[in-house]
Amino acid sequence: MSHYKNILLAVDLTDEAEQVITKAQSIQTEGSTLHMIHVVEPISFAYGGDIPMDFSTIQDDIQQQAKQQLSELGQRHNIAASHQHIVMGRPETEIHNAAEELNADVIVIGSHGRHGLALLLGSTANSVLHGAKCDVLAVRVGRED
Repeated sequence: MSHYKNILLAVDLTDEAEQVITKAQSIQTEGSTLHMIHVVEPISFAYGGDIPMDFSTIQDDIQQQAKQQLSELGQRHNIAASHQHIVMGRPETEIHNAAEELNADVIVIGSHGRHGLALLLGSTANSVLHGAKCDVLAVRVGRED
């Protein structure tokens, strides 16, 4: 595998993130930098923005909880707080943006290896792969059927 200088690790904050972090750290070499990103999707994306309610307090709570979880993951895996990024938006778009800003050589992301309808609908890992300007390492997580 190539020597990567700038690694962007995209995590979803589930238990499976541990597998993805371990893989990202396995390709890290002396002198390389590892950044970890989590993207919080706006609640309005899930509901299409058609519900006449103010979700700002709920959205703030979700973002704060994600920040705390990312910080805990970073501490457990010795990833500096300055290399932990929480952003809001569409995961594939924000991961691509971060990869460009950080000059990433590779994006490491978890993939469930979906089949059937889920495959047709796509996944975050698939979207990241097809729009990335750098290498993408999709780490198989979860059960295999």
